[in-house]
Amino acid sequence: MVGRRVDRMPIRLVERRPEVSPDRLLSECVPPPRFAPVRFETYRPDPAEPSQADALAVLVERGRVLAEPRRQRSWWRRKPPAETLKPGIYLDGGFGVGKTHLLASLWHVSSGPKMYCTFVELTNLVGALGMRSAVDALSAYRLICIDEFELDDPGDTVLISRLLRQLVEAGVQLAATSNTLPDKLGEGRFQAIDFLREIQGLAGHFDVRRIDGPDYRHRGLPVAPEPWTDDAVERAAADRPDASCDHFVDLYRHLGELHPSKYGAFLDGVQAVGITDVRELTDENIALRLVVLADRMYDRDLPLLHSGISLDRLFPPEMLKGGYRKKYLRALSRLIALAHAGMDAPVR
Repeated sequence: MVGRRVDRMPIRLVERRPEVSPDRLLSECVPPPRFAPVRFETYRPDPAEPSQADALAVLVERGRVLAEPRRQRSWWRRKPPAETLKPGIYLDGGFGVGKTHLLASLWHVSSGPKMYCTFVELTNLVGALGMRSAVDALSAYRLICIDEFELDDPGDTVLISRLLRQLVEAGVQLAATSNTLPDKLGEGRFQAIDFLREIQGLAGHFDVRRIDGPDYRHRGLPVAPEPWTDDAVERAAADRPDASCDHFVDLYRHLGELHPSKYGAFLDGVQAVGITDVRELTDENIALRLVVLADRMYDRDLPLLHSGISLDRLFPPEMLKGGYRKKYLRALSRLIALAHAGMDAPVR
């Protein structure tokens, strides 16, 4: 008699409510696995784009300085010794020109203590710890690298402006990447003079370096794969070890009950994510939560199995024309890449 195979029960993300300690939040502030092996030596500037080689040279020199042990301040000094470098370096440029590669390379060569996070992770960290605790914890770092720097929300503008001013005063070096020059951050979305003043104050902390060139990965969004059926997603999730499977609406409602700083722990032990009945989004709050989840999935290289609409229809045209356009396009690019990886999942 042939034994009948027993299907695994997929992980239900909606049943998870992780608790994350401040120590864990800080310990996870390192480059994601896909950027763990990068170094300055592995960056290949485009000969047709001299700004790439120029940026590399500037970062290598800054890395040489930061590789040296941090100088100790005398007990009577209230401010750090004068630096020959500005407190921060800011890499601006389009997608796929190697900004994150250079940022992670700087982190790797620098002496500690050091921290690497995305802008969204930084705002979530401050929200989880509180401003005073965040300043106390982050002031101990020699270098803080901030990827995908963006100010498209007035609350974040004030929050991060205040944080960075205090960190610079404490002698922390900053490095950031973005797709917008720092004196243009927030432009086209908020015109209030108070926020413009905050943005201008941030800009003065950075030595701006523009990196030009075409996206080495692709132009525009990749083509989204065809969605699976609900049954196919559920079967594939049952077949794969440590795969999750949740209904789209249940999942985004559950995300609304968790602080975004917990989304990484939310995915602990998950090797693939199954989502059934994906629908077009109509609520911007839900859309922004899914952007954070997409980032955490992408950091962990989690294949996506999904049914419902095609992923390129997830964000409606009005959202893709709004102030959060870059966030949504980044999320789409990442989710589509993960969905292509999910196409390799076995289906009975």
